[in-house]
Amino acid sequence: MNKDEVAKLQSYLQKLFDNQSFDVRLRPNQKDSVEVYLKDEYIGLIYKDEDDDDISYDFQMAILDFDLE
Repeated sequence: MNKDEVAKLQSYLQKLFDNQSFDVRLRPNQKDSVEVYLKDEYIGLIYKDEDDDDISYDFQMAILDFDLE
C-alpha cells in the first residue's frame, strides 16, 4: 500500500467511528497490509485484496477473552 491509501483508510475509520484517535500505519517489509492503532494501542491489520479487478480492504481484529471482562 502507499501513503495515499493509508490516509484514505485512516480518514474512513475516523469518520465511520466518529473518532479521530484511529491511526493507520505502513508496515515495514509488508506491501499488502497496514497496522491500525486506536490511540497508542495496536488493534489490528487491514489487508488489501485485489482479486477480479476489484480492490477491497479487509480489517482483521483479534479480541482476547480477558479483554471482555
